[in-house]
Amino acid sequence: MVFCMLNWSECLAVERVPGKVSGAWVFKGTRVPVRALFENLEGGASVDQFLEWFPGVSRVQVLAVLKYAEASLTEAAA
Repeated sequence: MVFCMLNWSECLAVERVPGKVSGAWVFKGTRVPVRALFENLEGGASVDQFLEWFPGVSRVQVLAVLKYAEASLTEAAA
């Protein structure tokens, strides 16, 4: 999965706090794991549905995570 391969410390929309959600990368200021976004998208959900299901996460955060993942994967493929 994408979330495992990337260095999320460079993405300002997420954070990792020891003891918070078992140290998983989460959307900053929430307890929503970044992996939840990718799992839901892989399952056929839209970004709008994800935002509805996880109201603590902002559209700006989701778009920042997707843009970061895309840029990182593009760099890795080059």
